[in-house]
Amino acid sequence: MENKIHKTFKLQGKSFSKVGDLIDFSGTISIEMHSFLMEWFNNNNFIKVKTSGSTGVPKIIQLQKEHMINSAKATGDFFELYDCTKALLCMSVNFIAGKMMLVRALTLGWHLDVVDPTASPLKNTEKEYDFSAMVPLQVNSSLVDLQKVKKIIIGGGVVSSELWAKIQDIKTEIFATYGMTETVTHIAIKKLNNFDFCLDAKIKIPSQAENGVNFRHAELVSASHYKTLPNIKISTDNRGCLVINAPKIANEIIATNDLVELISESEFKWLGRFDNIINSGGIKLIPEKIEEKLSEIINNRFFVAGMFDPILGEQLVLVVEGNNNNLVLNEVSNLKSLTKFEKPREIYFLPKFMDTPTQKINRIETLKMIKSID
Repeated sequence: MENKIHKTFKLQGKSFSKVGDLIDFSGTISIEMHSFLMEWFNNNNFIKVKTSGSTGVPKIIQLQKEHMINSAKATGDFFELYDCTKALLCMSVNFIAGKMMLVRALTLGWHLDVVDPTASPLKNTEKEYDFSAMVPLQVNSSLVDLQKVKKIIIGGGVVSSELWAKIQDIKTEIFATYGMTETVTHIAIKKLNNFDFCLDAKIKIPSQAENGVNFRHAELVSASHYKTLPNIKISTDNRGCLVINAPKIANEIIATNDLVELISESEFKWLGRFDNIINSGGIKLIPEKIEEKLSEIINNRFFVAGMFDPILGEQLVLVVEGNNNNLVLNEVSNLKSLTKFEKPREIYFLPKFMDTPTQKINRIETLKMIKSID
């Protein structure tokens, strides 16, 4: 297939009639962008990318360029973002999310600006944009500037109840995404703010979060399930994990390690990771469900995990980024939404977590820090 530059595409305000000129210009922005565009416009019908591990051990796979273009068109149709859309790329082009922002712009004819993938990408710009993609850290660090973007999708991490509460009064439309490298980024979208009522029409969304954090976060947000994009079929396997059939963006049916609850043929609720399940004395615990409850009372970054226990096999522990806090200790022990099995047996405080290259918490390496302290 021949990849072309859409006639209305612009990069940093510049138009390009020749691929070579675009590739040369991209080198003035970053080596990573130049490298990707060289691969995008070569004679191969695929690009090579590294998976994140959503379907197993991270590995190098080939993504069909045709599938990436189909994904770009699906996003454009879903959000009604067509030619001359003003978009901001503030994520690394080393990863699929950044690559796909470029592909969308090239395919749909967007006017794309690029800034460094910092924690506060909107801080030094006065321009307004129609669309951008960010990780939760960037959204949280850009709250005073989010009004500069009309629509934002969040990927690369779970949106905490604290962040959810902060974005309720922001006019920017904000969406959580579900996807992975194998599905060419997102295949499903969940609305996070700017809705008058929940999708089940039973729970009224408050216009303003109470006391900074809405303690009905789990109940309210769960009513807004992930909705799949067109031409996506979903089911579950015998583990309860999501299975994705998306012939326009993937050659094979994709079996994930994500535990879900199917709501309908096109909607699902994400529960957690199958490979994160903690077996404590025969009781299976899903960390993400416990973390959702704990996010009501813990503002710092944190996670729960299973650590070896000679009697239980694994014991549930809570790891919090920051200094020892007796208030957290008391609130966790008194949190009524936690069952007796979901209450951590140990709580550890660490000054700084280890992060992955995509700024997610590296749970394995962070837990090693605890073991080295012990």
